[in-house]
Amino acid sequence: MTPARQHNWHQARKGIKRHWQLYLLLILPVAWLIVFKYAPMFGLQIAFKDYMMREGFFGSPWVGLKHFKSFMSSYYFPRLIGNTVGVSLYNLIAGFFPPILLAIALNECRMRFFKKSIQMITYAPYFLSTVVVVSILIQVLSLNGVVNTIITALGGSPISFISDPTLFKSLYVWSDIWQKTGYNSIMYIAALAAVNPEMLEAAEIDGANIWQRIWYVDIPSILPTAIIMFIVNTASALNVGFEKVYLMQNPLNMSASDVISTYTYRMGLVDMNYSLATAVNLFQSVISFVFMLTVNRIARKLSDISLW
Repeated sequence: MTPARQHNWHQARKGIKRHWQLYLLLILPVAWLIVFKYAPMFGLQIAFKDYMMREGFFGSPWVGLKHFKSFMSSYYFPRLIGNTVGVSLYNLIAGFFPPILLAIALNECRMRFFKKSIQMITYAPYFLSTVVVVSILIQVLSLNGVVNTIITALGGSPISFISDPTLFKSLYVWSDIWQKTGYNSIMYIAALAAVNPEMLEAAEIDGANIWQRIWYVDIPSILPTAIIMFIVNTASALNVGFEKVYLMQNPLNMSASDVISTYTYRMGLVDMNYSLATAVNLFQSVISFVFMLTVNRIARKLSDISLW
């Protein structure tokens, strides 16, 4: 071992000995990460095999990229990609600004009781389960629901919101924004709390009004956080939530609601084609990873802010 490596190893040992309590706290999270995130990756090999349960992982024959080719040449491939990308980009773009606007509005609010009340009201939907959210959505938008009752009272005809394929993406995205905007604003509220008060005081002395303070002080202060959050969100852009899509899905809106995650469910758990399901899921993960790398590189070139 070279002297430099010996020195680094010695410094690392001293750091571990000095802060052993912190390293002790890391044991359980690291163990969870290994057991539930890295260990299951061993099963990814069945994406390249014709997996048979009686033969196991090692006995099943290798078939290379057969299942990937089968998926990409299937009838469902264009529809699945179009629906998944459509919902993902819609959700990514439409859901990016509401948390920022809410955080800025709460930051400028000087009435403490009103501010805390709005925070509680906007945070509450996040803690509802997906089943409850979809149930509320179906009840409100059903043919006999509140919305159609109002439409009928105004002389209109009832609209089948849940069964209309053209409305599926909007229903999915805006209900998701309603549920998560309050919670997602926490990061931006924390970033605004770290703004140097002297900057705000200097802006007020210079005669800046509230809109100018927001534009020239608040937004530049939260911009790094916003860019990092956007990059992180792109990593899961194609991982459209299975539970919510599956609960909102029905035969009438299948043309718009069938995404990669629901197709994987059908192939894997319904048809028991585990190899194809794993290949599709791996394909989705790789594309998401490449997408995140691309956005991270673009952000680094444009703003010098990136994850790495």
